[in-house]
Amino acid sequence: MKIIVLDGFTENPGDLSWGPLEALGELTVYDRTSYVDSPLIAQRIGDAEIAVVNKTPISAAVMDQCPSLKAIAVLATGYNVVDCGYAREKGIAVLNVPTYGTQIVGQYAVGLLLEICAHYGHHSDTVKAGRWERNADWCYWDHPMIELCGKTAGIIGLGRIGQATAKILNALDMNVVAYDAHPTESGRKLARYVELEELFASSDVIFLHCPLFPETEGIICRENIEKMRDGVIIINNSRGQLIVEQDLADALNSGKVYAAGVDVVSTEPIQSGNPLLQADNVIITPHISWAAQAARQRIMDVTAENIRAFLNGTPVNVVN
Repeated sequence: MKIIVLDGFTENPGDLSWGPLEALGELTVYDRTSYVDSPLIAQRIGDAEIAVVNKTPISAAVMDQCPSLKAIAVLATGYNVVDCGYAREKGIAVLNVPTYGTQIVGQYAVGLLLEICAHYGHHSDTVKAGRWERNADWCYWDHPMIELCGKTAGIIGLGRIGQATAKILNALDMNVVAYDAHPTESGRKLARYVELEELFASSDVIFLHCPLFPETEGIICRENIEKMRDGVIIINNSRGQLIVEQDLADALNSGKVYAAGVDVVSTEPIQSGNPLLQADNVIITPHISWAAQAARQRIMDVTAENIRAFLNGTPVNVVN
């Protein structure tokens, strides 16, 4: 059984072992192949039965050129890089990792908020530059310090990650409201479900934890920002396309939105023309909410189990 990993570096830059996959067959690992459709993708898959990908796309044309391919294992939850419909027609199973980073992604979302509220990194840099030593007073701060206790946090998407975030916000004594198309009992224990209009109008902070669907694409847009409180804070480490970036940049520059923390953007890696790069009071990190070693180890373990189950004829986590 030949197994090809096409873009393994972000999953394993050297601090994990590919051993769980090596135990299942003849393994070849490429750090990077291509993040756009390329002849190199099919060339590298060759006669392998299983392709393992993260962001390398597997198109219909690639599948047609790789007749031995039986399964595509995605090192992630999202699987939009694979033409799943065509894979189904070809009898190729597409396997994903449905849960691996719930806690770290929730933690990261709140971390973005806390950085906005206190600018820890900035103040540390000023101390190391000698400013505190030279300061006439015993302390100083360059940005307003924001206390979260008693403020309202609105979460759009109260699934596993949204609930992980809500637990932390409850511990900060924030009032938590949520909008979700499918309310749950576990969600009701952590937040008060409201309609989207009420969430926009009542929230001091808005977290995006919803999937990217046609109805959620561009949910943070000029029209909806106008419904929000002046000085709202927006946090997004879900999908970049949930935000109309020019509209958010305009709202940041006008002060309507006080600050934003984003770990995702519409096109990744970010492009020089992205309006958020020139916006006021925005933190942008390079899509790393998921990247804690413990979370990546779970991806490795689940992917290996996905492949093992498929080879045993009892496939799990099949998305097509």
